[in-house]
Amino acid sequence: MPIPQSVVNTNESAPRFAISENVAREKMSSFDLLELVNSARSEFGESEVRRNDFTARCRDELDGEYYETFVVRNQRGPASEGLMLTRDQCLLVSMRESKAVRRSVVAKINALEAPELSTIQILQIAMESEKARLMLTAQVEQQATKIHSLENLFKEGMTHTQFCKGLNGVNVMQVGNYLEARSWLYNESKSCTRHRVGSYARDKYMTEHQVEVTPHGKDAFISYTPILLKKGAARLYDLYLAGELPMKKTWDGLFTHDKALKEAA
Repeated sequence: MPIPQSVVNTNESAPRFAISENVAREKMSSFDLLELVNSARSEFGESEVRRNDFTARCRDELDGEYYETFVVRNQRGPASEGLMLTRDQCLLVSMRESKAVRRSVVAKINALEAPELSTIQILQIAMESEKARLMLTAQVEQQATKIHSLENLFKEGMTHTQFCKGLNGVNVMQVGNYLEARSWLYNESKSCTRHRVGSYARDKYMTEHQVEVTPHGKDAFISYTPILLKKGAARLYDLYLAGELPMKKTWDGLFTHDKALKEAA
């Protein structure tokens, strides 16, 4: 049998959920649970349960469990006894209802548990939201600037050398070796520099133009020129902005778009 702890309340209303930081201590009176149950029953066309019958149902379902009891003195009738129930006990009692009513009651109990945000918390959420919006705006603007710069810098048929000449501060003479180290290019000659497009970058970042060359008095041969594709130009520009391309020692620290803005000012 439960160990009752009586509380006398002279008002008709009984205490609702006592919200605590510890969820296990949340309480609801059997009267308030009955309101949720009868509201759901009415919604689904079922008859309401009387208070005394519901209290008896609670006692029967929770037989052997601990719960507190209280008494409400009604001005126009006999006193009513109620129970203070934990969340789990409320769910146990609601299990006796039909599926539709039970789902509705559980949803309402869960909604009552949602903590109310303080003014400070609301302001913090608003500040974080605004911060995220500003960051997104900055990213969009940065992307727009990048696209605009690429449109001005890249032309179909460009070599990597020609493209990098438009990037302020890049050491153009070292870019070929840099791309060779990244497997974009490889040197097919052992005696000089004759770059070809590597399999890693072929048709992804770069392609090749082939030209048949016929030197005077010698056999004809095919000359290959690595050509930068648009995706390759975008990747090179990303590497440039990340400071990974080989730069001149005299570089002023300004990227191409920064330099253009400074000169326009």
